Amino acid sequence: MAKEQMQVLNALDVAKTQWYHFTAIVIAGMGFFTDAYDLFCISLVTKLLGRIYYHVDGAEKPGTLPPNVAAAVNGVAFCGTLSGQLFFGWLGDKLGRKKVYGMTLMMMVICSIGSGLSFGHSPKSVMATLCFFRFWLGFGIGGDYPLSATIMSEYSNKKTRGAFIAAVFAMQGFGILAGGIFAIIISAAFRERFSAAPYEVDPVGSTVPQADYVWRIIVIVGALPAALTYYWRMKMPETARYTALVAKNQEQAAADMSKVLQVEIQAEPRKEGQEKAKYSLFSKEFLSRHGLHLLGTTTTWFLLDIAFYSQNLFQKDIFSAVGWIPPAKTMNALEEVYRIARAQTLIALCSTVPGYWFTVAFIDKIGRFAIQLMGFFFMTVFMFALAIPYDHWTHKENRIGFVVMYSLTFFFANFGPNATTFVVPAEIFPARFRSTCHGISSASGKLGAIVGAFGFLYLAQNKDKSKADAGYPAGIGVKNALILLGVVNILGFFFTFLVPEAKGKSLEEMSGENEEEEVPPELSEQQRSYSNRTVPYV
Repeated sequence: MAKEQMQVLNALDVAKTQWYHFTAIVIAGMGFFTDAYDLFCISLVTKLLGRIYYHVDGAEKPGTLPPNVAAAVNGVAFCGTLSGQLFFGWLGDKLGRKKVYGMTLMMMVICSIGSGLSFGHSPKSVMATLCFFRFWLGFGIGGDYPLSATIMSEYSNKKTRGAFIAAVFAMQGFGILAGGIFAIIISAAFRERFSAAPYEVDPVGSTVPQADYVWRIIVIVGALPAALTYYWRMKMPETARYTALVAKNQEQAAADMSKVLQVEIQAEPRKEGQEKAKYSLFSKEFLSRHGLHLLGTTTTWFLLDIAFYSQNLFQKDIFSAVGWIPPAKTMNALEEVYRIARAQTLIALCSTVPGYWFTVAFIDKIGRFAIQLMGFFFMTVFMFALAIPYDHWTHKENRIGFVVMYSLTFFFANFGPNATTFVVPAEIFPARFRSTCHGISSASGKLGAIVGAFGFLYLAQNKDKSKADAGYPAGIGVKNALILLGVVNILGFFFTFLVPEAKGKSLEEMSGENEEEEVPPELSEQQRSYSNRTVPYV
């Protein structure tokens, strides 16, 4: 089957970069822009939610979300995302990429609006409805991971495929940036219109009633880019690889790609008696061909996200160190939102966004394997450089150095495994499993994110319970948590050796779909071992 379909697929592989490639990047990328905005904007408003709904009369400091509520508000979207990655990844292989692609976007639009309209005046009712909508928002976001990666990989030519998939993922950086900039604008406008004294001067008056609109507007606006993209997603044709290799309609694939590429592609006549039973997901044959690959993509993404999402542990120290966020009691509610948004925007601008686009620039030059190894290596180096002399970094005069080391750690996460773990699963599995395997890999990553964001939040607490944050048990301390994160990065470095290099190869070459039809049984083992090679080729 693969042999007769090579004309339409080869046309995609050798196509010059043209307008439809950039259209596909924008259409898929706007989903990721929205994903990032929706997932990260909640961190901009959690302090405000604490002030509005958990104010305690006579308290020295402003109200904050209790640990269990903070974990629910921040973590419920991760749980939804993990579920959505598995479900929509599977559905994308069953129904087709295009049919499922619109569903995820509509869920994101509806649930962004629902999150902002969370009803009720009691803290319990508002937080419960917010968590409900954020779970389903995460569910829709989860579907965008496997579908966007798979669609972009199947539309791309083999020469620049890595850069195109990485560019879709890099739109996350702009989503984080947009969330910060919008929060700055809204909080500044409300602060100007509704002035208030700092908390230490007027505890009740420091949070104006209109502050309740601020967080709702910030959350709701996440629906806008998704809604604007919906029409264009529905106009995209199904990918040729799904139509030809999974739906087995080569004529339709040739017709669709003739329009997209604006060249005439003839579908070759189907030969009788050529159908052959194909192995299923998790069959012995699948595990023999792709078991190590799937182990490699799931473990590296899991380990990377533990380290990547643990960054929240140190942000408050960093922001305080450079004077970006003064003590909460010295600000009113809107001033605090403004300061937090400004700090996160600067981090995104200086560290997050450049790292993503370095990957886009170099992934098809030096390859996925090299970038991922390099990223894990430097993350390990900088984590240990922060951890071993941790007491040195706590002195005020050395804290700028701490900020620089921290920024470099996450620059090499983005110019490294944070991007490549997204790209590779979309390239190395057969078309009929591609979306499912990407969903499994990304869900493994989201499990790592939950461990990183919440497991390490508890682990990093002071060993002395009296010095731990309110509501938390004693932990192992920040220094030991950083050493543990360094070990996590070392494991990521070694598991990278299970992941094959896809630079310059067609998807069928990487997935072994040509071999399924063409390799005689006595040669298949030898060929299979060749296709399982996990080091870069020259």
